[in-house]
Amino acid sequence: MTDTSLPTTVGGPDLPQERRLLTAVPGPRSQEKLARRARHVAKGVGTTLPVFVEAAGGGVLVDADGNSLIDLASGIAVASVGNSAPHVVDRVTEQVRAFTHTCFMVTPYDVYVDVCERLAELTPGDHEKKSALLNSGAEAVENAVKVARAFTGRDAVAVVDHAYHGRTNLTMAMTAKSMPYKAGFGPFAGEVYRAPMSYPFREPVEISGSAAADRAIDVLEKQVGVGNLACLVIEPILGEGGFVVPADGFLPRLREWTAANGVVFVADEIQTGFCRTGDWFACDHEGVVPDLVTTAKGIAGGLPLSGVTGRAEMMDAVHVGGLGGTYGGNPVACAAALGSMQTMQELDLAGRARQIGSLVIDRLSSIADKHECLGEIRGRGAMIAAEIVGADGHLPDAVRTSAISTYCHSQGVLTLTAGTYSNVLRFLPPLVTSDALLTEAFDVVAAAFDATA
Repeated sequence: MTDTSLPTTVGGPDLPQERRLLTAVPGPRSQEKLARRARHVAKGVGTTLPVFVEAAGGGVLVDADGNSLIDLASGIAVASVGNSAPHVVDRVTEQVRAFTHTCFMVTPYDVYVDVCERLAELTPGDHEKKSALLNSGAEAVENAVKVARAFTGRDAVAVVDHAYHGRTNLTMAMTAKSMPYKAGFGPFAGEVYRAPMSYPFREPVEISGSAAADRAIDVLEKQVGVGNLACLVIEPILGEGGFVVPADGFLPRLREWTAANGVVFVADEIQTGFCRTGDWFACDHEGVVPDLVTTAKGIAGGLPLSGVTGRAEMMDAVHVGGLGGTYGGNPVACAAALGSMQTMQELDLAGRARQIGSLVIDRLSSIADKHECLGEIRGRGAMIAAEIVGADGHLPDAVRTSAISTYCHSQGVLTLTAGTYSNVLRFLPPLVTSDALLTEAFDVVAAAFDATA
């Protein structure tokens, strides 16, 4: 039975934008709810910060004990427009009143087509595009691979080191990190091959982006063969892999090679898309135009929706009935996406992401001046990371990283970690977060470095 002993606080952008601690984190009511969670929710479903949220909006989350926490996670880059953004709420409410589901494959509806039309306008390139809408990022990646295989008649899929693409069988094969994503879940889908990534901080010697791309190309040509390769799937900035930004020229050189060899270039923009990096899509930064783009996370203001958008001739290579799913492009989620994209455009959230990035990098740079453990600051826009290392300036320090994040949680700031070595702090604030709230959050982050020194 649901606990209804206290009324739910109204969230949204009118929620007071403040950090407020009334109890320890987690507080007694959250701890009661955690005991109930332990009885009914599978142990394998993890939790980063064990508080139960009752309201959220702007840059804050309010928990069951009345604590107001500064949100530097956005539900992993999902709530970019903030929780319960007005345009999202209005469109969702209108759609729920009209109808909640018919299945687009049974009887279609306008909002699905509206989202596809907007994706064609916003994604990189001015070529003719079509889309298929789905539920999750992993579904989008799987369907992009299906499209690439149908179009090319080839089987092999290339990915890069440190990549993350999802938790289904195929996308686990494409994901690099074993724990917690892959351990004990094999065997995985075949015909997936991994090439070296451009990771400037961890290169043994300095190497240009184009040279790093040639290194990856050499591996793929020798170990796979371009005649067997259906697609290269790559995140323009790695997400779970630690917000790794490849050296300039890496993506353009790979794009040039795929175009010359009939390999479908798939940009996984699931975490980077929709204004997060300071452009509508991260590929825009170097003018890279993918064949296919996968989207999810920030697309729909918190509702489950994903998409594959790409060249019309590629998307149409799949036979009728080969793409879809019962809930794919649900009308309520599509309405939310239209509200989310409207918010991004009206508020210029790509520009706001650049402002956030400048503020966060300045604060982290000040911390780095004092703490040598902050080995590298990287990212773009409101997708910024700090890689934490040991005394040698290079060895990953996952223990210190965890301690810094835990301290932030105790002080009412929600932070996330990432990276193949679990030694990266990643910052993904909602794009509507105020400078004042960010400044206070990074005062806490700075104190966390001091406290764990």
